Amino acid sequence: MKKRDATSPSTGCYGAGSRLPSPMLESSRRRIVEQLDDSAILLDVGGWADPLARADWVIDLMPYATRGLYERCGWVAPRGETATERFTADTWVQRDLCAREAYPFEDDSVDFVVCSHTLEDLRDPVWVCSEMNRIARAGYIEVPSRLEEQSWGVMDMPGVGWAHHRWLIDIHDGAIEFALKLHGLHTRSDHHFPAGFWNGLDEEQRVQSLLWEGGFVYRERIFTDEAETDRYLRDGVATGLAAHPLPRDLASRARRLRQRAGRRLMKA
Repeated sequence: MKKRDATSPSTGCYGAGSRLPSPMLESSRRRIVEQLDDSAILLDVGGWADPLARADWVIDLMPYATRGLYERCGWVAPRGETATERFTADTWVQRDLCAREAYPFEDDSVDFVVCSHTLEDLRDPVWVCSEMNRIARAGYIEVPSRLEEQSWGVMDMPGVGWAHHRWLIDIHDGAIEFALKLHGLHTRSDHHFPAGFWNGLDEEQRVQSLLWEGGFVYRERIFTDEAETDRYLRDGVATGLAAHPLPRDLASRARRLRQRAGRRLMKA
């Protein structure tokens, strides 16, 4: 995974030593462009860092003039798409996506909406999903998988998942579910995948996606007691390890960490 360059005040690039959050899967990006009719209206929700050139409209908190952070910082290969951007400064809507104010589009007026690697960052992804359902006939959502977001050391520093992400997300059966990413998962070895697990995942395993038409189900999963939270986090790890077994050296290390954590809990 490509490392970031040194901090540059002029570009807004982050400092060295951290990994880069994934852009949209290139295969998905290409499929959307190839399969969407040229007359279709496409809206990119939260696309500022790596806007889809095919988009007719973009809505984001950040301004049009500073778009394309990923390419500007060298985090993705130059796409050469700027000259072919269909959106313009006039079709770039700058606003807080979570302000609970209706987006400036009529019901079912957008043919296709894309929201890639945005919902996990937001304080109110449920509202954003409700607006996408209202204004669009179909769309594509991409977010980090639980395999990635519950992995230790993703950012090449102590911690689980991406530090700026607010949610653990599950996509299944045409529904997307958001669970608050509690800080406690950093302290329990049975609540996250061990160091090194993330490196064994390919780019498709690090994300999950929802291609929808006519609407989709969205909700927040709210935990009412500690035991329920514990089961959710432990089961996510257990399911992930069953599908992606650890190499022997990582498995031994993870087992020692779980035993150590268990002893600490018994003493508490």
